[in-house]
Amino acid sequence: MISQKAKYAFKALLILAARSGETVAIEDVAADSGVPRKFLEHILLDLKGAGFIASRRGRAGGYIMARAADSVTIGAVLRVIDGPVAPLPCLSQHHYRPCDDCGDEAACGVRRLFARAYGAMVQVLDETTLADAGEGEALRALI
Repeated sequence: MISQKAKYAFKALLILAARSGETVAIEDVAADSGVPRKFLEHILLDLKGAGFIASRRGRAGGYIMARAADSVTIGAVLRVIDGPVAPLPCLSQHHYRPCDDCGDEAACGVRRLFARAYGAMVQVLDETTLADAGEGEALRALI
């Protein structure tokens, strides 16, 4: 299950992607997404730090996509916002570590139980992009 913070991050990204090339004020993102502004500030800073979005200062300031929507994967965003997506640390591709209570990964039945499902999930997360949600008006209707 994704966190509420991740859900808010995706709402914000979908709004910015729908307004591709346009700088959007944080107030507008908050109003359009229904995300509390204070919480949204922290989320946008995380997304900016990861290079998904950029900010512009000044009167016409706000946030804008720094990358094309078709290059931002669901998996990448989830990892930035929620951390590792693996159900077990020994399965994680990006944050691997052996399980504390396991003596032999190759023989671990629990690892084998989750490996196939996790592999399928990661493939979908890392192949699905913001652009896959739609574009323009179709994208706005999803939010």
